[in-house]
Amino acid sequence: MAKQDRYYDIFVEMSSFSCDAAAFLRETLDDYDPEALGKSLEKMHSIEHDGDVSRHSMTRLLAKEFITPIEREDIMQMSEAIDTVTDKIEDVLQRLYMYDIREIRKDAVEIAGVIIKLTSAMRDALEEFHNFKKSKIIADRIIEINRLEEVGDKLYLDAVRGVFLDESLTPKQVTAWNSVFGYMEDVCDACEDVADVVEGVIMKNT
Repeated sequence: MAKQDRYYDIFVEMSSFSCDAAAFLRETLDDYDPEALGKSLEKMHSIEHDGDVSRHSMTRLLAKEFITPIEREDIMQMSEAIDTVTDKIEDVLQRLYMYDIREIRKDAVEIAGVIIKLTSAMRDALEEFHNFKKSKIIADRIIEINRLEEVGDKLYLDAVRGVFLDESLTPKQVTAWNSVFGYMEDVCDACEDVADVVEGVIMKNT
């Protein structure tokens, strides 16, 4: 049983890296320095790499063990979904660098705040996942992720509208911010995808 619990531990560990990435993204936006983005990218990539290492440990575990607490394809789907969250957060920072964003819009800071809440809610759900057959609170945590994703969607719609209504922006800046906000929405969607996988496993096993 202890060995089987290790899978759930890795899910939580991977989600913690997503939380770290979300916190660092918000930190970068709060104290934004376009000249320091190169170093920020290095730190973000280090977080993403640690998440990959955690995921690879899951793969090695699966390769050695025959008995797993849930189906092997569900374990792989879960690890891929969590890993995608961290990857998508890194994508946001990469776009700020690629498009040479010089000033941060307040909408980006607001969405980054929702991303922090989403990754935290995702980790909360995964901390309870090992007990999904008996848990009385995991459903509430999944609902919270869905609620926060809707909040993120609304902020995204308003942010993109604001960009296109802002006559002070150049066409290149409009294109850049439209892309950045799109990647931020992708992070919110990725967190909801994790919740969907959790919900699917629960439906299959209860």
